[in-house]
Amino acid sequence: VQLQASGGGLVQAGGSLRVSCAASGRTFSMYTMGWFRQAPGKEREFVAAISWGGVSTSYADSVKGRFTISRDNAKDTVYLQMNSLKPEDTAIYYCATGGKRYAFPLDQYDYWGQGTLVTVSS
Repeated sequence: VQLQASGGGLVQAGGSLRVSCAASGRTFSMYTMGWFRQAPGKEREFVAAISWGGVSTSYADSVKGRFTISRDNAKDTVYLQMNSLKPEDTAIYYCATGGKRYAFPLDQYDYWGQGTLVTVSS
């Protein structure tokens, strides 16, 4: 399984950015996808997850109401739309997947992308 994240960049506080993650190596539409982030000097944390069909989602409290996770199973791609960005959202954002087919939510993610850097300036 390969995951390729893209779309990171520099944005001002209050702005928006969408990051994407293209997956390959197995049937994308059967598995939950998640986004995580790791800020400088901090541990990696969960951001959002979406079920195999896109019906169910979950979010960290810190991003609820500002971030939206979505997926396009025809393109084997998962997205994270980030609005009202804050400086504390600055981090490397990683996409991940794992678990059994059609499982949601996941206790463990087995496959990780390389990450894309999002920097929010104040």
